[in-house]
Amino acid sequence: MAAEFAGKSVLVTGANRGIGLGVAEGFLKAGADVTISALEADVTDIAADLTRRFGREVNGIVCDICEADQIAALKEAVTTVDVLINNAGFEYITPIADPSPHVDETFHRVIMTNVVGTFSVTRALLNKIPDGGRVINTASMWGKTAVAEFSAYCASKHAVIGLTRSLAQELAPRRISVNAVCPGWVRTLASMRSLRFMATRESRTEADMLDEIVAAQALPGLMEPPDMAAMYLFLAGSAADNITGQSFTIDRGELMQ
Repeated sequence: MAAEFAGKSVLVTGANRGIGLGVAEGFLKAGADVTISALEADVTDIAADLTRRFGREVNGIVCDICEADQIAALKEAVTTVDVLINNAGFEYITPIADPSPHVDETFHRVIMTNVVGTFSVTRALLNKIPDGGRVINTASMWGKTAVAEFSAYCASKHAVIGLTRSLAQELAPRRISVNAVCPGWVRTLASMRSLRFMATRESRTEADMLDEIVAAQALPGLMEPPDMAAMYLFLAGSAADNITGQSFTIDRGELMQ
């Protein structure tokens, strides 16, 4: 695998923590040249740490994918993107019965980040992606099902899967494959925050709620961010040359569809 990705340029958005960071580390281990971006300023520190750990320069770029000027700066900062991983996303509760205007603001932000941002980054970088390149979008298990009070997030991830399918058709003449990864429960800052919301809503402890979630999986245990990397590597590699427009659920058997 290291030989396959040596010299390949990979850009991972939302990669200063969680799944994005785990995926970036996976591609670095596989020999790729990696650039990471994130909304938060600590992405430059994370990139410096990756550079030290892997002995190869990792560029860290601050980019809010809801802002056109920041996407334009991201575009200028990269030359070629053999593999674009649209991982940046926003997961937050949006209960429809809550009268607070914060719910409306959050709903808009989730859709703008997860759907419009994913489209905008791909559109901006399209001429940087060579024929035969790869686009991999991070969707969610909840993009194939739903859960109460996360309407914006669920809707956005359903939309990411639809966007993936449409772009797969549109970019096929250039042999650019477009696929999506749909993680289940992974120990990330965002998912643990969602767990707290769900536990509070049901007047339960977080530990009790987590036990129930894990029990619903065919395979035991809670996944960690590095567990996701293998699917992204597969979809970016030659073994996936004939795969496009697909969404792959990685959830230890919680959702079997």
